[in-house]
Amino acid sequence: MRLKNKSAFVTAAGQGMGRAAVEAFLREGACVYATDVDPNKLSGLGTAECFGLDVLDAQQIATAYERTGNVDILFNCAGHVPVGSILQCSLEDWDFAFDLNVRSMFRIIQTYLPGMIAAGGGKIINMASVASSVKGVPNRAAYSASKAAVIGLTKSVAADCVGMGITCNALCPGTVDTPSLQDRINAFDDPVAARKMFIERQPMGRLATAEELVEMVVYLASESADFVTGQTMVVDGGMCL
Repeated sequence: MRLKNKSAFVTAAGQGMGRAAVEAFLREGACVYATDVDPNKLSGLGTAECFGLDVLDAQQIATAYERTGNVDILFNCAGHVPVGSILQCSLEDWDFAFDLNVRSMFRIIQTYLPGMIAAGGGKIINMASVASSVKGVPNRAAYSASKAAVIGLTKSVAADCVGMGITCNALCPGTVDTPSLQDRINAFDDPVAARKMFIERQPMGRLATAEELVEMVVYLASESADFVTGQTMVVDGGMCL
């Protein structure tokens, strides 16, 4: 087991990528703290220690750290996908995207990083996207800007910690078939046509599954990736080709 005797902290673990990561970490032998803004979504996660966490609340993050103590692996998965071009994006949409997608990661890393430094090692994995500085995607102005900021934060942390045994990398998926995506599809007047549109923008002709994407997360969390840091790990089914 690649993560035996390791501890991991995961945000947005109630569904999608976060939940798949918790399940994969458990299979690989890790002790997992699974958190979500809706704790009711955390049922059925085996031996994971589950509790509610609003990543927008600095005090709740501090309380979470008091509960978990230092961890070996940090997977920042919480995020939000606002839809629209820059002309359609309100200042409120912009601010919320940066609060949830970037500021929450800043706070969580700032809270957990000192323990990793003291322990002499750790793995930080941040959820980004190909819709970022990697690739321009229509109608994702606030989202893409916030995920580009995540990549910048990731590289900054990696550079600051490069000699400390701590790695920090960003996962940049293409379109993943998750409950979050389905919610966006259902918001269209014609959900069937919308789902077809999302599939057609993937050159492989299908959506990714959360389960196949988290294989990269497990790799980045394992000793196999000790020499990998500051990277944008693009797993997009050829979307950027």
